[in-house]
Amino acid sequence: MLSTAALLANSTPTQLLPARELMAFTLASHILLVPFGVALPFITLLMHHRALRRDDPVALQLARRWSAVMAVQFAIGIVTGTVLSFEFGLLWPGMMGRWGDVFGLGFGVEAWAFFLEAVLIAIYLYGWRRLKPWTHFWLAVPLPLAALMGAFGIIAANSWMNTPQGFSLDAQGKPGDVDVQQAIFTPMFGPEYWHFVVAMLLTAGYVVAGVYAVGWLRGRRDRYHRLGFTVPFTVAAVLTPVQFMLGDSAARAVFHKQPIKFAAMEIVWKTDTHVPEYMFGRLNSDGTISGGLKIPQLDSILAGFKPSTQVTGLTSVPASDRPTVVQATIAHWAFDIMVTIGSVLILLALWYAWSWWRHRDNPGSRWFYRCAALAGVACLVTVECGWITTEVGRQPWIVYHHMKVSEAVTSTRAGSLWAMLGIVMAVYVAVFGAFLAVVLKMRTRWRIADEGMLTARRDLPPEADTPYGPTSEPEPAATGSAPRGGSGHTPGGAS
Repeated sequence: MLSTAALLANSTPTQLLPARELMAFTLASHILLVPFGVALPFITLLMHHRALRRDDPVALQLARRWSAVMAVQFAIGIVTGTVLSFEFGLLWPGMMGRWGDVFGLGFGVEAWAFFLEAVLIAIYLYGWRRLKPWTHFWLAVPLPLAALMGAFGIIAANSWMNTPQGFSLDAQGKPGDVDVQQAIFTPMFGPEYWHFVVAMLLTAGYVVAGVYAVGWLRGRRDRYHRLGFTVPFTVAAVLTPVQFMLGDSAARAVFHKQPIKFAAMEIVWKTDTHVPEYMFGRLNSDGTISGGLKIPQLDSILAGFKPSTQVTGLTSVPASDRPTVVQATIAHWAFDIMVTIGSVLILLALWYAWSWWRHRDNPGSRWFYRCAALAGVACLVTVECGWITTEVGRQPWIVYHHMKVSEAVTSTRAGSLWAMLGIVMAVYVAVFGAFLAVVLKMRTRWRIADEGMLTARRDLPPEADTPYGPTSEPEPAATGSAPRGGSGHTPGGAS
């Protein structure tokens, strides 16, 4: 995230750049899976509940297939998440050695949440065709709660790094007298947590709906694709304006609690009132801004609801205690991309709401489905941008105002870290490639099952036999009540 020239100019340790690049790569890779780990269980159970309440075999088929994807994603997420956990200790021993006793509980909560989620996913998968329908559903209800608990743990740790509290320092500057409640519930915890959780739900909703939007564009306009699109897209559309307000609240919390980070996000050079808002643009070393769209006084209005609001500038602290112009520009662009995409998604959600209000139906325009197909990818971009804003905007601090990144980095040689980065990149390409291959293989099985290709089934077992979980006997025909997990034939094929 930083240029080599900028790091050398600041006389930073040679191992700092590879350590940061390694952490950035693994975090950027892992964060792509987080929305599905946090939110896909909720969306799956929402569809499952609809299936049982309405005796709907198509909805039950969708819920079952989503649970398969959820399980595969969780397995990959465990791998990438475990790598990140090790990197905290291996790459940043200065932080973990000094501050681990203060904020380490968040990582412990996350570990227990992963363990609980793994058990609940196993029960959910095993329960298809083995448990009574409603018993199966209620046993899975804690699954989204376990996912939220994992998010609680990691956001508690990150918010503490942004606004550390809950400890006192002795004469040697070592932390002690830890207050666990204060260390967890820091000033930034609430804004960060709810902004993060809603972002995960919104992203998973748009990504899942996007799969079926592509199917619609390719001519698969049966009820299977309609329902697969409508339920997750409705969840995302309802949450989009909520997320916009939560994002505004989170940015205002940064303004009050981390004014220098806010100055980096908005590339404000000098403390002043009536500060203009720059959409994009690049901060120069002399404080001038190149390019971008300037909107007079808007930054002060957004921060404090009036033009006379004073906004703290980057130059209010020494250069060694603030982000560089490169870092500030990166944080600013990430923040503006996130806001821009969020604004466009509101328009898409309004388009959807208008169609339902007027016609009680999804929009029929191909352009709507094209936009819906792109919305999931756009949301993944915003998730990346959110973490870039959070982490780069806090620089040069790893623990805000208490420890700099350069003080926490490992003493391992830079060459070894660069080699490790190359190995990790190769492994991650293989892991994500395997994930994609498995998902596409499942899609092929489901499409074969739906289309009734009997000759192909001789070579490729259909869904009723081995799509996931333990091998099971073919289920008996459904009578009266909702099926126990059967697929219910639906023409058209899975997307």
